[in-house]
Amino acid sequence: MKKIFKNTTRLSFILSAALSLNACQLDEKIYSSIYTEDFYKTAADAEKGLIGAYGPLRELGNGPALTLVADFSDDQTYPRAVVGRNTLTLFTYDVNYTTQKSNARTSESPQQIWSSSYSGIEKANWVIAKVPDATMDENRKRQIIGEAYFLRAFYHWLLAKNFGDVPIKITPSYTEEEAIVAKSPKAEVYKQIYADLDQALAAGLPSYPANEKSRPSNEVVSALYAKAALYNEDWAKALEKAKVVIASGKYSLMPDVLDVYKYDKEDAARNENMWAYEVDPISPGASHQLVGLCGPPGSAAPAYARTSYGSMFAYQSFFNSFDPADKRRQLLDTSYVNKSGATVPQRSITPITTEGVLIKKYMDPVSTIGFVPNVPILRLPDLYLIAAEAEARLNGATAAAYGYINTVRKRAGLADLKTGLTKDAFVDAVLQERAWEFFAEGDRWYDLTRTGKFLTVIPKAVNPVYPTRNVQPKNRYFPIPLDEMNANPKLEQNPDWK
Repeated sequence: MKKIFKNTTRLSFILSAALSLNACQLDEKIYSSIYTEDFYKTAADAEKGLIGAYGPLRELGNGPALTLVADFSDDQTYPRAVVGRNTLTLFTYDVNYTTQKSNARTSESPQQIWSSSYSGIEKANWVIAKVPDATMDENRKRQIIGEAYFLRAFYHWLLAKNFGDVPIKITPSYTEEEAIVAKSPKAEVYKQIYADLDQALAAGLPSYPANEKSRPSNEVVSALYAKAALYNEDWAKALEKAKVVIASGKYSLMPDVLDVYKYDKEDAARNENMWAYEVDPISPGASHQLVGLCGPPGSAAPAYARTSYGSMFAYQSFFNSFDPADKRRQLLDTSYVNKSGATVPQRSITPITTEGVLIKKYMDPVSTIGFVPNVPILRLPDLYLIAAEAEARLNGATAAAYGYINTVRKRAGLADLKTGLTKDAFVDAVLQERAWEFFAEGDRWYDLTRTGKFLTVIPKAVNPVYPTRNVQPKNRYFPIPLDEMNANPKLEQNPDWK
């Protein structure tokens, strides 16, 4: 593929971000220095192409928009109001938001989710289109294509849960016309997600343990299938796929829930942490900000990190919601020990409020550059709680539904859930269990939006820093970024944001 210009305007995009086109003019083809007609001929080409499809996951995790876009919007965690982070907490973003106009960090914004997801989709599309003709081992070829289908499904799912109706992109963009795609209804997006996950399952990916860290196993494909089906309110499919993962026996809960997050338990935690954003504590490896954000300000607590800034906290009301016997409450702190060995009480944890609660899921006191090994994306408890909710949605609070949720509660040190609950009360109990299990993992906001509970829950999640949070029905989905609207004439803004 050769470079073709009508004028000297700089071509500021590459094909991997085909839906983020700028105003430059093209003749026929979109040029990319990566995707050429001569690529994908060998096994090495295929492997490099697949690595490229994983690259946007690093962009999402580095910010990390993968977690912070949701966590700063929910009723569990909140930011110190610097560089526009509170636009998500206060719901003050609008249809004109861009990184520059809102003064928000690009890597923590919904715009990052959009651009990185479509970048990943485009790269996966090239793998799916080109690798079948590569000269290489047929079994590995099939697995590479299967992983590309998995990634394409994952990126489309990220987009659907954040923006609702979005463009479905399943072919490479050889021309500008092919890069400009209109939105499809959310139901069609999920249909495509299912189809891609079916292809990934048919590829026969290795079962756990997978060949390489951060690569999905066959069970992880089913896990994403279960969670996507849950969001699609396809209870039967969600239950079916969750049961497949649980019954496989390939993964198990760690005996001590605290060990899931310890920097020195990374490998052991993979028995439960099925798929994660994995980081490399060797510069310039993949990184993220969570260690520094969650620790106290001024690098005052060596148990948390070598360097931390006090920029992310949990609400006091969320801390209070835990049963004191719940081991997961130990992943939060209302005091800490500073470098001098003195205990710092809650009133002095942060300069912004006396109610600041520290988050301990992302501590790394050893690394000189502050990278925790893993940020969970899919953990085994998710499958138990998906199964519990789906079973209850289908059949009420059955013994099977209780069995699934009680597995998670038992590991947390809690008694079995009270019996005799109605269907609705049981589902509410599952959602609360999910809140306690997955806080600060980028999950809670989507539980609230998919169920419509965000409108009643969020106004109650306040403190002296954020005494009022004016969430509205339109906040269920983010507006499509203005840059994307300007670049793609076929795009229409989400109805609630027009």
